[in-house]
Amino acid sequence: MAGIGSETVLRMADDASLQHVGDGAVVLLARSGQLYTCNGTTEAFLDKVDGARNLSQIVDLLSDEFEVDKATLDEDMVMLAVELMAEGILAEPGV
Repeated sequence: MAGIGSETVLRMADDASLQHVGDGAVVLLARSGQLYTCNGTTEAFLDKVDGARNLSQIVDLLSDEFEVDKATLDEDMVMLAVELMAEGILAEPGV
């Protein structure tokens, strides 16, 4: 996997599903049965991951929701995307 940058397009992994429960969300990895609890930021991020938008477009959408410096948000979302890819929750299109 190459580095994740503003033009990187991400999608949910084939065996990952996001489920909204109450005031939050969980991600289930069907293959392993692992369940991840999402905080509000991760939930908002994953809601916008669709396999078509790049990271910059997702950050633009999130900046409309959260009152945070766009540069900080961009940095944080790159770090989040790297973590989620490492956990097998996200993948790049075509992979």
